[in-house]
Amino acid sequence: MSQDNSMAGKVCLATGATNGIGKVTATALANQGATLVIVGRDATKVAETVRDITAQTGNTHVESIVADLSSQAEVRRTAQEFLAKHDRLDVLFNNAGAAFTKRQESVDGLEMTFALNHMAYFTLTQALLPTIQATDAARIVCTASEAHRGAHIDFADLQSTRRFQGFGAYGRSKLMNIMFGYELARRLSGTGITVNTLHPGFVATGFAKNNGGLIAFAVGVLLRPVEISPAKGAETPIYLATSPEVRGVTGKYFSKRRAISSSKESYVEADQARLWAMSEEIAARLGAPLSAAR
Repeated sequence: MSQDNSMAGKVCLATGATNGIGKVTATALANQGATLVIVGRDATKVAETVRDITAQTGNTHVESIVADLSSQAEVRRTAQEFLAKHDRLDVLFNNAGAAFTKRQESVDGLEMTFALNHMAYFTLTQALLPTIQATDAARIVCTASEAHRGAHIDFADLQSTRRFQGFGAYGRSKLMNIMFGYELARRLSGTGITVNTLHPGFVATGFAKNNGGLIAFAVGVLLRPVEISPAKGAETPIYLATSPEVRGVTGKYFSKRRAISSSKESYVEADQARLWAMSEEIAARLGAPLSAAR
C-alpha cells in the first residue's frame, strides 16, 4: 500500500474496526498518516488488527482500546482511555453494530440491538464531544444502512419488549443512527464540525452469521449475489472521513460517495428530538451526566 500523509497530525477513533469496512477504513486512515485508535471487544482480534494495520501501512501510531460497547460503562471507559492520551479528535467513526435473531439484553438491561447499535453511538459521541469541539473541522461519521427504510420507531417500546423481530430491530436501530446524525448536525450547526451517516452497501463479512438459523442463511446464501467487498463498502466512510470535497458538508446521508435521501420518517425533527431526549435520559440513568450538544 502506497503511503499518503494527507491525514498526518490528525487523530482518528474507529469502533467496530477489527473486520469488514471498519478494518478497511481504519487501515486507510493509518495509511494516510493519522494517529489511529481502534476499538473492539475481542482482545485477541484487536491485537491482531493493530499488528496487521501497522505492518500494512508502516504507521507505528496505531493504538487500541478493548471494550464491549453494548455496556454503557464500557463506552464511558473507552472515552476516558482515549482522552487520557489525546487532546484532539479529528475523526470519530461510529461503526460497531450487530443484528440478533432473539431478543437479548445488555448488562444494563437494554435490548441488545438498541444498546450496541444506537446507544453506543450516542454515548461515545457525547462523551468525546468537548474534545471534538476543540478540534478544527472535526468529522463524525456514522454507519447506518438502507435497512432503515420501512422502519418505524415505537417511542412507547424502544426496548422491543412487546414484540421482537431481529431484522425489524436492526432496521429501527439504523433509522435511529440517521435520526441521531441529523439531530446532532443541527445542534452543532455553525461549529465547523460535520456529522454524516452512510449506507456502505451489503458487505461480504461475518456480520450476523453468528446467529445461525434464518439470518445466517439469508446473509450467507440468499444475499450472496448482491454482496460487495469490504474494500468497496469502505469507500464511502473513507470519503466522508478524509475527502476535502465534503469539508463543511453536514447533516447528510450518503451512499456510494454521494448524498441521497433517507426515509420520510428519518426527517421528522420532533421525532429526532424525542429520540435524543430519551437516549439522553437512558445514558444519564446508567452513568454520570454527559456533556451533550444542546
